[in-house]
Amino acid sequence: MNNLNEIRAKYTEQFQQKSKRARIVVGLGTCGIAAGGDKVMEAIKQEVAARNLDIDIDFTSCIGMCYREPIVEVALPGMASVIYGDIFPDKVSQLIESHVVNKQPVTEWAAMQIPEGRTEYDGIVTMDKSAYYEKQVRTVTSRLGRTNPESIEDYIATGGYEAIEKALSMDRLAVIDEVKKSGLRGRGGAGFSTGMKWTFVYNAQGDKKYAVCNADEGDPGAFMDRSVLEGDPHGVIEGMMIGGYAIGADEGYIYCRAEYPLAIRRLNLAIAKAEKLGLLGENILGSGFNFRIRIKAGAGAFVCGEETALLNSIEGQRGMPRVRPPFPANKGLWQKPTTLNNVETYANVPFILRKGADWYAGMGTEKSKGSKVFCLTGKINNTGLAEVPMGITLREVIFNIAGGIQDGKQFKAVQSGGPSGGCLPAEKLDLPIDYESLGAVGAIMGSGGLVVMDENTCMVDVARFFLNFTQNESCGKCIPCREGTKRMLEILTRICDGEGKVEDMDTLERLANVIKTASLCGLGQTCPNPILTTLRYFRHEYEAHIIDKRCPAGVCNALLVYKIIAENCTGCGACRRVCPVGAISGENKQPHTLDTAACIKCGGCVSKCKFDAIIRG
Repeated sequence: MNNLNEIRAKYTEQFQQKSKRARIVVGLGTCGIAAGGDKVMEAIKQEVAARNLDIDIDFTSCIGMCYREPIVEVALPGMASVIYGDIFPDKVSQLIESHVVNKQPVTEWAAMQIPEGRTEYDGIVTMDKSAYYEKQVRTVTSRLGRTNPESIEDYIATGGYEAIEKALSMDRLAVIDEVKKSGLRGRGGAGFSTGMKWTFVYNAQGDKKYAVCNADEGDPGAFMDRSVLEGDPHGVIEGMMIGGYAIGADEGYIYCRAEYPLAIRRLNLAIAKAEKLGLLGENILGSGFNFRIRIKAGAGAFVCGEETALLNSIEGQRGMPRVRPPFPANKGLWQKPTTLNNVETYANVPFILRKGADWYAGMGTEKSKGSKVFCLTGKINNTGLAEVPMGITLREVIFNIAGGIQDGKQFKAVQSGGPSGGCLPAEKLDLPIDYESLGAVGAIMGSGGLVVMDENTCMVDVARFFLNFTQNESCGKCIPCREGTKRMLEILTRICDGEGKVEDMDTLERLANVIKTASLCGLGQTCPNPILTTLRYFRHEYEAHIIDKRCPAGVCNALLVYKIIAENCTGCGACRRVCPVGAISGENKQPHTLDTAACIKCGGCVSKCKFDAIIRG
């Protein structure tokens, strides 16, 4: 298929006609399915059939509002489409009766409306004015929740494969220069210039070159790559094609963890459909450019997110990092020049080629251009996926987009960059989110995870939690990481158990700095960040654990003491009945007592007491 214009015109017409018909669209990304979206879809099909309605039923991916799943969109001809949240099967009949049959949206269930030039509904906020999306930009995420991810027709109708068509008309160096000019930096962690990386591979000598996509998203609570792969697989494929053309590669690999079965299925489907249309394979668009993509399912090792460990895994070797130099740009996959970029990096490339480097560089800060996709998790009201311009502050993301802290509690800290990121306190909330600003305060951009913590979080326990993760995931190849993380974990555990010593804080800092300096790969070089930043910003909590033998947040069980406040106790007996070891005694309607020696600190009594008569601290 050498004439993309003809098929684009056909698919664009189909897409426009589809958008003019009445339709119901269900969000079926992983988050939507987990919340019951597949059951909602079945209920909608049954209701539509029972009523004999002339309405299309389709599905899409996650639009980003994971906290409102299952999500259903209803669009009627001439009227703004309405996106509803928390739609379960028992709401389907009323939703269809009210909105589809009677043309009256159920306002109290609506999350927002998307007019797109059509008549708006009163009382429902538009997407650009909603608290969740007002400060967002939608580039990489622009198709998520708006098109069918398994439809190549939808992709082409919304500008898909225009960028590769343009790239194939350009000199390869001109493509690289456009990416350089955009200021795009790797979205997987270190933030290295994408155009510069491609230049190194372009200049490398080799009869064979590879373009590899790192989709081994292993950070706890991170799902940026998964969402993009599930929602816009063709966007990643097109970005890889452009990268492959630019560096002179004819083959690419997507390394995706096997825990993402839906993403892998949609990638394979997208590849098959692109090959059928002649957009992948031999002589693409009659240009003489050949490019094929293969999927490699990873087994879930966190260390395989490191580029050389990933390459080893593709080759069938154990996923352990290589000594560098040589770098992958010169000797990568099977010792051939290779570029590795992550999902979000590749997904940005088609937009840069289509809209121009100047457009992309117009977003962000002087040194951190464009937008960044973040996963918002932790003690916030609005968990989900958000794409924001570089330079936005942590405060805007946490208190505007993420809706602030759950249950009206106080913000305590945010960790940026996954288990290897730093924990930042409230005084850093006005920090701009960009590579330089985060690095200056001991954090990292990482792949884009933001974990928010409230006043009930123990920062020593947080440091222990993340170090336990990275220590378990260490491949063990180099001594600083293998042994150093174990020693630091032992110290943190001892502190949380009330057996810490004042000198432990200095020992932790010394060990952390040695491990950062001497480790072979990024896992060891960044895993001390949670320790260093919690020592830097929350040292008083370490001191409370060590000196006062007290956990200020009331989390570390070994340091907790449960007490009954006599004046608050009504003698109802609820705590006594729930205590598994009989540590609570007392007569009915008389203040009870608690034997601290017998107490196993299970917390059952606190949860049962309705009079705030039991405290722990």
